Amino acid sequence: MNPVSPAPVPAPTPTSRALAWCLHLLVIGLLVLAGARALADSRPHAGWIAAMTAACALAYMIGPLLPRVRRSRRAAAGWLAVVGAGWLALLVLSPDGVWVAFPLYFLQLHLLPRRAGRAAVAATAVAAIIAFAAHQGSFSIAMVIGPALGAAVAVVVVWGYRALYRESEHRRRLIEELTATRADLAQAQHTAGVLAERERLAREIHDTLAQGLSSIQLLLRAAERALPDRPDTAARHVQSARLAAVDNLAEARRFVAALTPPALDGSTLADALERLCADVGARHRLTARFHLAGPPAPLPTAHEVALLRIAQSALANTVRHAVATTAEVTLTYLGDHITLAVVDDGTGFDPARVPAPDPRSGGFGLAAMRARMHALGGTLTLESAFGRGTTLAARLPLAPSAEPEPEARP
Repeated sequence: MNPVSPAPVPAPTPTSRALAWCLHLLVIGLLVLAGARALADSRPHAGWIAAMTAACALAYMIGPLLPRVRRSRRAAAGWLAVVGAGWLALLVLSPDGVWVAFPLYFLQLHLLPRRAGRAAVAATAVAAIIAFAAHQGSFSIAMVIGPALGAAVAVVVVWGYRALYRESEHRRRLIEELTATRADLAQAQHTAGVLAERERLAREIHDTLAQGLSSIQLLLRAAERALPDRPDTAARHVQSARLAAVDNLAEARRFVAALTPPALDGSTLADALERLCADVGARHRLTARFHLAGPPAPLPTAHEVALLRIAQSALANTVRHAVATTAEVTLTYLGDHITLAVVDDGTGFDPARVPAPDPRSGGFGLAAMRARMHALGGTLTLESAFGRGTTLAARLPLAPSAEPEPEARP
C-alpha cells in the first residue's frame, strides 16, 4: 500500500505491491476525473484545471520512479510537498479536487513520521473543507463529515496495517528463531548420533578385532619362544595364530556388514560360549570350561551379542593379565533374567585402581562391558582381590521393558 517507503524497507510482498498499485490508480483516476469534468462541463478556467490535473498527475508518477525518493525519507517528504502544493492549486480552481484528499491521507500517513503524518492529514482535511465551502458559497456540517470521515478511516486503516505488519514481523522473527533452533537441534542430534556410533564401533573393535590381534600376538610370541628347540610346539602355535587370524577376518567382514557374530550363526548362545572356551583352551595355557544352568530361553539378538562380546573380552583379559590356569564361564537362566559369570584363579587386582582407558595402552574392556549392559538395561559387577582371582558377572533381563538403544545392536 506504500508506493514510496523510506529505507531500509523489507522486500515488498505481492499484497503490498497490489495495494500500492491500487493507490496509484486511485490518485491518477481522481485527477483525470477532475480534469475531464471541468472540460466536459465547460467550467470557468477549465483549461487551467486540466493543466493543473495533468501537472499533479505527472509529479505523482515521477516520484516513485526516482531512486532517491525511494531511499530517503526527506526526499519522499519533498516529493509529497510538491504533490500537495499542486493539489492545493487544483483545489483553488475546482471543487472536484476535494476527492483527491482521500488518497493523500494514505500517502501522508505512510511517508511522514507518525505525528507529522497525523498533523498533515488534519491540515489536508481542513483545507478540503474550507475549499469546498468556498466553492459552494456556504458552510454546513455536511461539508465537514466527508473529509473528516475519510481522514478518520485512513488513520484507522493505516494503524491497523502497521499493527498487522508488526505482528507479521514478530512472527517472522519467531519462525526464523525456530528454524535456527531446529537446525541447532538437528546438528546436536547428528553429533550425538555420530558419538554414539563411534562408541559402538569402539566397543565392537575392542571386543573383536583388538582381542583377536592380541591373541595372535600372544600365540606368535609363544611360537618364537619355542623356536628352535621345540619346532612342533612352535608349529602348533603358528597354526593357532593362523586360525585366529581367519576367525578375526570373518569377524571383521561381518562387522563391516553389520551382521551378527559368526559364532552365533545357526547356533545358540550356549553353543557359541562353549566353542569360545574350547578355542581359548586350545590356543593358550588356560583351561576354560563352560557351564549352562537353568532351562534356556530365547533371547533378543542384541542380548546374545552383548553376552558373547563380554565373555570374549573377559577371557581375553584373563589370558593377558590374570596369569590364571583355569577359567569358568557360566550362563544361568533365572526366570526373568539371565546371568553370565566368568571366574578365574589368577593373581587378581584392585578394582578401585583400574586405569582409565588409554588409546596407547588399551583399558577399554571394562568400560565397553558396562556400556553394553547399560544400553540393554542390565548390570555388570566385578569382584577381585590380589591372590584371590577375579569374578565378573553380567546380568540382563529376559523381557526388556523397552527397545534397546541403537548402539547396543551389532
